Amino acid sequence: MNKTDLVNALATRANIGRPEATRVVDALFDASTGLIAQTLRAGQKVQLSGFGTFEARKRKGRTGRNPRTGHEIHIPASMAASFRAGKALKDALNP
Repeated sequence: MNKTDLVNALATRANIGRPEATRVVDALFDASTGLIAQTLRAGQKVQLSGFGTFEARKRKGRTGRNPRTGHEIHIPASMAASFRAGKALKDALNP
């Protein structure tokens, strides 16, 4: 399912128009202005009971290799988004 499919399914299920469903999806998931991304940037996590938890995790700097040349390169430390599925979601996937 891509974003367009998600918007269409949300519009149908919630009985709202596609423009409104698009605004809802963007308000939650947009990478720069979405609620989830803003909360993670603020150093907090987003817990949705029964669904899962989004959180930002620190990744240590490390040494990697350029696959073309084989030369070692330094990969700096960074923050990465992480999702951990909740028990209800896991149970729904594994009946």
